[in-house]
Amino acid sequence: MPADHVAVQQLLSASSLPTTGIEAPGAEFLVAVAGERVVGCAGLERYGDVGLLRSVAVDPEWRGRGLGARLTRRVLAVAEQRGMVRLYLLTENAAKYFRAFGFRAIPRSQADPAVQGSAEFTELCPASATLMLREQGEEDAGIP
Repeated sequence: MPADHVAVQQLLSASSLPTTGIEAPGAEFLVAVAGERVVGCAGLERYGDVGLLRSVAVDPEWRGRGLGARLTRRVLAVAEQRGMVRLYLLTENAAKYFRAFGFRAIPRSQADPAVQGSAEFTELCPASATLMLREQGEEDAGIP
């Protein structure tokens, strides 16, 4: 992601999402580009056979077109292709949105220990953030 790093960082900042850790080992970002401009992104951090979906963001001019849903579906497919059996995420205000992709809220204490040690879990997201889990094979509930 080096070429897109600055653009992803700017998009995350504009979306009030954390930028720390986007270059960490095991972290990668899928990007949506219009012309030469990054207009959407979704991050995936790998921890063995589990993953952490992070930082799904869409440029305000591109919202409402299904871009966030396409990026999310693509990250889910990448996670499955890489053999990740569970995918977690933390959210402050999008739990309803992610339920449509098969995620369900769980207590933070039930997160995989590797995910509990992630920067997202320990530093970047407040303790009030909802932890959600999607296990491979769970059906989507009507993707937006």
